[in-house]
Amino acid sequence: MKQLVILGAGESGVGTALLGQAKGFQVFVSDKGKIKEKYKEVLIHNKIEWEEEQHTEAKLLAADVVMKSPGIPDKVAIVKMLLNKGVPVISEIEFANQFTNATIVAITGSNGKTTTAMLTHHLLKQELDVGLAGNIGDSFAKQVLEHNYNNYVLEVSSFQLDGCFKFKPKIAIITNIVPDHLDRYDYEFKNYIASKFRITQNQTKEDVLIYDADDEVIANYIKNNTIQATVLPFSITKKIENGAYLDKDKIIITIDNNQIIMPTKNIALEGKHNIKNAMAASTVSHLLKIRKQTIRESLENFQGVEHRLENVLKINKVQYINDSKATNVNATYFALDSVSAPTVWIVGGVDKGNDYKELYPFINEKVKAIICLGVDNQKLMENFGNMVDVIVETQFMSEAVKIAYKIAEAGDNVLLSPACASFDLFENYEDRGRQFKEAVRSL
Repeated sequence: MKQLVILGAGESGVGTALLGQAKGFQVFVSDKGKIKEKYKEVLIHNKIEWEEEQHTEAKLLAADVVMKSPGIPDKVAIVKMLLNKGVPVISEIEFANQFTNATIVAITGSNGKTTTAMLTHHLLKQELDVGLAGNIGDSFAKQVLEHNYNNYVLEVSSFQLDGCFKFKPKIAIITNIVPDHLDRYDYEFKNYIASKFRITQNQTKEDVLIYDADDEVIANYIKNNTIQATVLPFSITKKIENGAYLDKDKIIITIDNNQIIMPTKNIALEGKHNIKNAMAASTVSHLLKIRKQTIRESLENFQGVEHRLENVLKINKVQYINDSKATNVNATYFALDSVSAPTVWIVGGVDKGNDYKELYPFINEKVKAIICLGVDNQKLMENFGNMVDVIVETQFMSEAVKIAYKIAEAGDNVLLSPACASFDLFENYEDRGRQFKEAVRSL
């Protein structure tokens, strides 16, 4: 019996354990931290062997294959030991992929991948049997085991791609690439870029790579490296022969001389970046033969993603906006770009090597006050201290919202768009966003 060891008992770990067991592996789950009760119950119920708050070296080194949770860096001692011993260390996406013949649409990028994945799934599900997995919802492995859909839309992070070696999606999308997670890539941007492009490493010309042609980082990489896949770029600034572009207020998509035209005026999601997300999702739908009418209607009734520029409430004519999912500077750039009214901006958390310069024009133009919400706000104070009249620090969401309430006047926005990870004060960005919404509702 082949030994499957799983490092990290979160959503992807437990999903892989269940799929591995069903496929005849001897499974052992090991977590350096405490395992959440709901996952522990699943492991116990399915008689899967596990340990927490430790790694038993001998058991791990006996593995034929190791599935590592995306949160664990390659630099960790136990992972190095496994790799030195020649044990394959792979991601959940790589493991689960070998047990399905489904058509896979895989989406990566620094920003926009969740919205694009949810939007693509929304467009496809009207006419196809399709699952949504990866960084969203139930794990890919669990869905392959329980549903075995004919199609999957997967949101895939660079960490998951780092553990992919044979994974070959039929359709791959790269939404954009900006510096992010550089702490995991030796602070070398080129390593992170190469990691994102692993999504297309096994594609052939029968497969498709959809990408943002306006993104210089992506365009440069494609110019200087061989891509085997058929490429379908999208752009909002230039005309594209094969792919998608914006012509005034219409999206024009051309694939093999077959053209469809989509009006943008009724698209539910606002902002230039969402036109791009709509282009990517519509291109996939067109490739997979979804009817034009369905694409159009689905773009108009899509509800958006929680914690991504989510309008929470209007109180005394002040709009409160939850953009907790903005965990890097580029995401916050989109948020500040999309607001027009004077804004009280709540920012801060765990800085992943951020460069805030690209936000300066917005600060001068739109931001009237800054509330720093983090354990260490020194870098924010240094960057923005002289740019606004009011800049305050707090470590409590409820206090941040109360301060914002005092400062904001009728017609203003209060925007939570942290540009940082959330782990200093919150469990994750969802927890941060929910605390913001609760604080707003209890004003």
